[in-house]
Amino acid sequence: METERLLIDEIKESDKGDYFCNITHDKKVLETFICPYTETMEELDFTKYVGSKVMFAIRLKDTGKMIGIILHFGDTEESCEIGYAIGSEYWNKGYVTEAAERFMKYCFEEMGIQKVYASYFTGNEGSKRVMEKCGMIYDHFAEKELTYLDKERDLTYYVKRR
Repeated sequence: METERLLIDEIKESDKGDYFCNITHDKKVLETFICPYTETMEELDFTKYVGSKVMFAIRLKDTGKMIGIILHFGDTEESCEIGYAIGSEYWNKGYVTEAAERFMKYCFEEMGIQKVYASYFTGNEGSKRVMEKCGMIYDHFAEKELTYLDKERDLTYYVKRR
């Protein structure tokens, strides 16, 4: 998949360092995306992500550097949920919106999905803005849906229909 500035493709073994720096070792990211923190790259079990058919790398087109991930899960014939994370040094540059728009097109056109959901920890205005910019609309609120980082978290769900 391709956008003006990004490539969205398969995760490779060579992405481990970028994944570590931009996801599992970036504490700002881990406040907004469910993923275990890793202190050292040696702690990171990366093999489960390499070649995944549900999680993809978000790369800068001009360098090939992996700056984040985007994934789909909970798939049915009719719907799926997407999630995304990007290294905090790349926040507020429009990358996630660009990737999410292209990824939803993939879900609709190539996977045949009718509805794409996404959720964010209530209060995460950046993720809310991404969803709205992608044409998603509010669907529902789930109070104390999960516990993450020793806190009960509320989730707000958005949806886009084909």
